[in-house]
Amino acid sequence: MRGMTDASVTADNSPATDPKATPPMSAKEEAVDTVRFLALLAVAVLIFRSFFLSPFNIPSESMQPRLLIGDYLLVNKMAYGYSKYSLPFSVPLIPGHILARMPERGDVVVFKAPPQNKDDWIKRVIGLPGDTIQVRDGIVWINGKPLKREPMADFVIPVTPNMIEAARANNSLPCYEVQFEEIGANGQRQCRYKRFKETMPNGKSYAVLDIVDLPVDNTTPYTVPEGSVFLMGDNRDRSADSRVPMEEGGLGGAVPQKNLVGHALVGMFSTDGSASWINPISWFTAARWDRIGDGF
Repeated sequence: MRGMTDASVTADNSPATDPKATPPMSAKEEAVDTVRFLALLAVAVLIFRSFFLSPFNIPSESMQPRLLIGDYLLVNKMAYGYSKYSLPFSVPLIPGHILARMPERGDVVVFKAPPQNKDDWIKRVIGLPGDTIQVRDGIVWINGKPLKREPMADFVIPVTPNMIEAARANNSLPCYEVQFEEIGANGQRQCRYKRFKETMPNGKSYAVLDIVDLPVDNTTPYTVPEGSVFLMGDNRDRSADSRVPMEEGGLGGAVPQKNLVGHALVGMFSTDGSASWINPISWFTAARWDRIGDGF
C-alpha cells in the first residue's frame, strides 16, 4: 500500500507483533538468572585463585626489609605444582603433589606451616634437598661455605599504626627494642636497623636484617631431607622459621615441598594501617603507593 508511512512499518515490526521475539522475563526468571550468573562467577574466581593467581597479605615483620606489615601480594599458584594445600581450606581433592617443581634458592614462597598445615606463612628458600645448612654468628653456611654478606645502608621505617597493633598483639615494641627507635627529621617515630646484602651461590641477592644476638644466630648443621626445603625469614631476629623448634613456635626444620602454595610474584597494594572507614580521604593517605608493583 502506497499510503503506508515509516511509522507504520516500524509498528508492524515491533517486538509486540513479531512472532519470533523473545517474551520479557518475569521477575522470578530474572532473579534465577542473576543467581546463576553470580554462582558461575564465584566458581570462576575460585578456580582462578586456586590454580593461577591469589592475593595474600603480610601480617608480621618476619620478611622485613623486603615485606612490610600491610603489604598485599599476588602469588603465582602455578610455580611449584598443586596439592590439596593449593585449594581453599586444603580440601583433599588433589591426590599427592602433581606437576611438582622444586623452587630455587632465594625464592620467596607462601606455604602451609607445619604442624597444623592450615596457616599461610611466607619465607625465603635457603636450602634444597641434600643441602647442609648451618648458621654461625648470624652468617648462613650452605654445604660448608658461608653466604656472602655485605653491609648496606641502615633500614629506616616509620612506626605505623599496623606496626603498633602487631607489637601490642605480641606484647613487644614496634622497633624490637627501645634503642632502635628514634625521631626522624619530620618529627615522627621511626625504627633504624642494620641491613645486609646476602648473596646465594646462584647469584641471587636480597637484603636481610640482623638486629641483635640470639640463640638462632648459631645452629648445628642440618641436612635438608628429600622432598623438603629449608626456609628462613629475611628479618633474622623476628622470624619463626626452619631454625626454630616447633615447641617455640617455629617450623622445627625443613618444610615438605607439597606444602608450598606458590611463589611471591608482585606487590599489588600496601597500607600503613591508618585508614578509617568513616574517612574516605584516609583510604588514599594510608596507601604506600611506592610499594605497589614491586616484583620478586
